[in-house]
Amino acid sequence: MSCLALTRAADCSRVSNTDGMREKRANVCQNLAPPGKRIAPYPLPSPRCIAAAAAALAVPQAGRESWPRLIPGDTQAPHWQAGAQAEESFAVGALSRVVAAELASYAPARNRRRTATNKASVIFVDRTLDLAGAVGHHGDNLAEKILSVLPKLPGHKTDVMVNMVELTALQTTDETCSIIAPGCLAQPNDPAAKALWESFTNLKQKEAVMEARRHLVEAASRENLPIKMTMGRVTPEQLNSYIQLFRNNLKALENHCGLLQLVLAAVQTLKHPQTSKWDNFLAFERLLLQTIGESEMPSVLNQLLPMIKSYNKRMKYDYTCEDFLVLLVYMYSVVGEIKSGKELDAAEEEVKKALVKAINDEPQLSPLLQKITGCDSSLNLTSQKATDAVDDIFRSLRDIARARMHMKQFNSIHNPGSNTHQASYKPLLKQVVEEICNPDRPDPVDIEHVSSGLTDLLKTGFSMFMKVNRPHPGDHPLLIIFMVGGVTISEVKMVKDLVATRKPGTQVIVLSSALLTPHSAIELLFATDRLQPDTDI
Repeated sequence: MSCLALTRAADCSRVSNTDGMREKRANVCQNLAPPGKRIAPYPLPSPRCIAAAAAALAVPQAGRESWPRLIPGDTQAPHWQAGAQAEESFAVGALSRVVAAELASYAPARNRRRTATNKASVIFVDRTLDLAGAVGHHGDNLAEKILSVLPKLPGHKTDVMVNMVELTALQTTDETCSIIAPGCLAQPNDPAAKALWESFTNLKQKEAVMEARRHLVEAASRENLPIKMTMGRVTPEQLNSYIQLFRNNLKALENHCGLLQLVLAAVQTLKHPQTSKWDNFLAFERLLLQTIGESEMPSVLNQLLPMIKSYNKRMKYDYTCEDFLVLLVYMYSVVGEIKSGKELDAAEEEVKKALVKAINDEPQLSPLLQKITGCDSSLNLTSQKATDAVDDIFRSLRDIARARMHMKQFNSIHNPGSNTHQASYKPLLKQVVEEICNPDRPDPVDIEHVSSGLTDLLKTGFSMFMKVNRPHPGDHPLLIIFMVGGVTISEVKMVKDLVATRKPGTQVIVLSSALLTPHSAIELLFATDRLQPDTDI
């Protein structure tokens, strides 16, 4: 299983920055909007840029050596070395249909398909169809928590800063002290660190920290350091005590620097105050799922109202303004299309007023709130600016709720439960993969095949009048899923486990335009110019 985030393909930046593509994307977004409504498209590279990245999957290994790999993954798998691939393109969602059409008409891809002997299915999936998966706290995954709570490494989207002060003689109790020379997660030259990162991404948190302890003990034993192995529950303090053994041994420090950086990242994450909120989020999301099934949307919003607290009234574990935006996106995405009315409008107005007051009362605006309000300081923030920002947020939330209105098969991600089962979240990506791996091979309703030539077009047309085998996404041994708008580590693991269980022997690759955390998804939704291509990825 490879989890890759492609940064650019050949001429992506050149294609993305042309005025023609910007205008085209603006027209696409306008065409996707319901009549008389404004749509809030997810910020992305241009469709042609994404299509070029997907097409480049067929480039043999030698042609991709210079591609930055942002997440450790096995790019030496047999299908990478097998030469060119002829792909069948499929789309789930309106924007994915645009991207798949770009890939179908992309000249290098068309030339390759004529001569390629190997087959692959490429499925593009719109992120906006299920934003609950992007902002939810579903998985017990240490890697996801590390990426969510530690500060971003400057100039990087998918790596974090690891404070290395524990391995130096520079000790400080000042929590505001900045990290001068940070460590990071990318350790391509350290086999032990790469193996540990795979454990962080694939195992549950408890098993992952046990693996961290095992790797530290093995490393200390090889360096003849006086380590005492203890059994039982692994704590951050225990891991930290093992790390300290390497501090005064320069040779051992040099030999295992990559491993130590990853373990320090785990320790700092487990001690981080935001990590203790993770379980609170998870519990509240489960409660929301239950409440949504039993109550109308206005009632749910009224129940959330007391949780919006101003800075002066907020306790340690209360939700901040940014946290509340995460909950709102989760709620509107799960609920789906909402029945409009005076009651809903009144409930939203009350939530808006409380949110505006909370933002205005912030003594110092966080970077995210600065982007959302357009103010670099709380001194420049006015009540009108905060009101305008919150109004924009709620217009986008209404768009999020309508995202699946055109879907027939995948129109819900909420399982209301029954007398014997609790209500639950039903990930759209899981539904898509289950449909692809269905042994009965029904004709997929919402997984649309995008014709790449006259032959495919004729097949699609004749299938309306006679029995013709239409292309199916499960036809080929290589399955490539491209999440248009971002993917989470939990979703990648879910796809890996599903395919291994439902369709063993199929190789699967998950790609995306971004690796998401709850707060990064909020920033992309509410604090990014949606028609300006993201040239950072």
